[in-house]
Amino acid sequence: MTAESLRITEVFYSLQGESRTSGLPTVFVRLTGCPLRCSWCDTEYSFHGGERIALVDLVDQVVGYGVRHVCVTGGEPLGQPNCLPFMARLLENGLEVSLETSGAMDVSEVDEKVVKVLDLKPPASGESHRNLYENIQYLTKNDQVKFVITGREDYDWSVSKLLEYNLAERVSDVLFSPVNDQQSPQELAEWILSDRLPVRFQVQLHRVIWGDKSGV
Repeated sequence: MTAESLRITEVFYSLQGESRTSGLPTVFVRLTGCPLRCSWCDTEYSFHGGERIALVDLVDQVVGYGVRHVCVTGGEPLGQPNCLPFMARLLENGLEVSLETSGAMDVSEVDEKVVKVLDLKPPASGESHRNLYENIQYLTKNDQVKFVITGREDYDWSVSKLLEYNLAERVSDVLFSPVNDQQSPQELAEWILSDRLPVRFQVQLHRVIWGDKSGV
């Protein structure tokens, strides 16, 4: 196998369930492996295993779907160095690429045309100490920041980071998401409305449609 390859858990075609492109047909490329162990993680199956695929074959597979939007996710995609040239090749093929990353890995080398969806980890995740705040300086109006929230402590923490780093002015969208089955969506929505926050509330659309399973 060529050195230019990635370990892949799954490649699938679905509707984007989160972010500002929610609802759009999208090809998802889920890379294997993650250095974090968030308490509420819903993709633990991607931590191990997977299949190593050459970049040239992986790009051909993605392009073959005939879909404009591609989401590179994990696990933690940036845990594999070849994620960067893979995304560059997708861009060269005229695709719109988003990257879902935990916020614990350096994003400084990510192509500015890639939409970074940076996930800052609140306290209940158990991984808030892993947030690499230096990444914020590399965010632009092309990018998004996501907070996955379990309870009021997480909410207050997320609001504090929103204000401290002026995120609403720095990126296109700040996303507040309730943890599935642990945080009432209605309660979170009411907090956002009460505080008049400049954020986008979201639920996982794919779970609403298909339930809790992989490949959607």
